[in-house]
Amino acid sequence: MRMWNTMRSCFSRGLPAILGPMVLAIALAMLSGCVDESADANLPPVRLAPPTVLAAPEPSYPAASTSLLRPATPEPPLAPERFPSAPVSDVPASWIPRVPANHWTWIIIHHSDSAYGSAAIINQWHQARGFDELGYHFVIGNGTNSGDGQIEVGPRWPKQKWGAHDNALDNRYNTNGIGICLVGNFNDTHPTPKQMHSLIRLVVYLMRTYDIPPDRVLGHGETKVTQCPGRFLNVASIRAQCARIVAEGDPAPDSAMHADGY
Repeated sequence: MRMWNTMRSCFSRGLPAILGPMVLAIALAMLSGCVDESADANLPPVRLAPPTVLAAPEPSYPAASTSLLRPATPEPPLAPERFPSAPVSDVPASWIPRVPANHWTWIIIHHSDSAYGSAAIINQWHQARGFDELGYHFVIGNGTNSGDGQIEVGPRWPKQKWGAHDNALDNRYNTNGIGICLVGNFNDTHPTPKQMHSLIRLVVYLMRTYDIPPDRVLGHGETKVTQCPGRFLNVASIRAQCARIVAEGDPAPDSAMHADGY
């Protein structure tokens, strides 16, 4: 028993002395291993590049069958433009517009209700009343400010522009009516023979060219309540003479007229 106590006393005093240096050596070895970078020096560097994303391939589809495609519908051909067919040598060139014709269905005859005048003078009167320009398509002079029987072409006719001479009813006589004005006051005097000659020639040409029937050749007073074109201008006689010439195919009177229309 005494021996056991002696051994225990030796162990309790000597074991720490023996184990202490050993624990210290192991701890130092472990610390030196933590800071040794010699092994990491041989490793390749780390590259943190973003991942490469590959684009998805375009999908392929089978070609559409042409038998299922609807054939294109061809556009209808344009309607031919309507131009006067009368030869230039038969009438003054100024009578034949170079633009497509308006849809003329009436001829309306007027007088200027004045002893004098011309296309230029009546144009001034009309513009003073607020018109855009001369309201008639043709003016036939009486020898005062233009030639006796001279047919002057107004600025509307070459453009085939609607008239501004008769606003009766639904304005049809302006929209589709050719306005002819004879200079004079035919409640006081008669038209001159040359004026009548020119009027018949012009009306026959217009009737033939634009397929206007005789019953659509009217005096202004036949479309509304007015004294125009005067009591001494017999529109019924003019209508009958023009209808006979057109029906029989006769040439218009004095076909070899002056280039200005008289």
